[in-house]
Amino acid sequence: MKSNLRIVLVNTTHPGNIGAAARAMKNMCLERLYLVEPQGFPCAEATARASGADDVLANAVVCQNLEEALEGCHFVVGTSARSRRISWPVETPRQSAARLLEESKQGEVALVFGREHSGLTNDELEKCHYLVHIPSNPVYSSLNLAAAVQVLSYELMMIEPDDNAHPEEEPRELVPAEEMESFFLHLEQTLVDLEFLNSNQPRKLMRRLRRFFNRSRPDKTEMNILRGVLSAAQGRKLYKAKR
Repeated sequence: MKSNLRIVLVNTTHPGNIGAAARAMKNMCLERLYLVEPQGFPCAEATARASGADDVLANAVVCQNLEEALEGCHFVVGTSARSRRISWPVETPRQSAARLLEESKQGEVALVFGREHSGLTNDELEKCHYLVHIPSNPVYSSLNLAAAVQVLSYELMMIEPDDNAHPEEEPRELVPAEEMESFFLHLEQTLVDLEFLNSNQPRKLMRRLRRFFNRSRPDKTEMNILRGVLSAAQGRKLYKAKR
């Protein structure tokens, strides 16, 4: 269900790249463009480079941060060209396209592209369930943003819909991005309260915990259980402190 798929561009520097990305999307029957802190948009250059995809630009949603752009999404794929010290699950464009369309049957999903020169930060990648890497010449791997959007949009276009693929035994209401972020804040605070996590150096452990829970894909009922466990642990710690 491509109507549930968002293309998210983060902090795009050149308006022309936004227009070219919109053109690539419309070529491949994608319509929903989200822009996180774009520089110089709206802009005549973006409109010119869109070459007729004016409706995609006109309907683009401009957001102040990535959290806002991902609100309501239960599944997120981020693009990455760089190796990372902590690895994320990485798929090919074809694999990611198939997974995005399968996940879109259950609700909103997003494909996130980073900045032209530096891509997505580690903090932004933490909000993704998977990464997608476009193979390229190892001695000249630089790929234009709009070209990357074109490659992945093409793969999404070429996926044949299969309503019988991976059928769910029963419907699951998966947790959207904003609720996962709230859970991660609750988890970090609880671990600090229990003196399991050093509040001055929380990043490495929390990054691994984020990866673990993002892989688990909790639904609403499971999340309520997890939040209840955290609240109970905090309450027990507070009770002991008062004795």
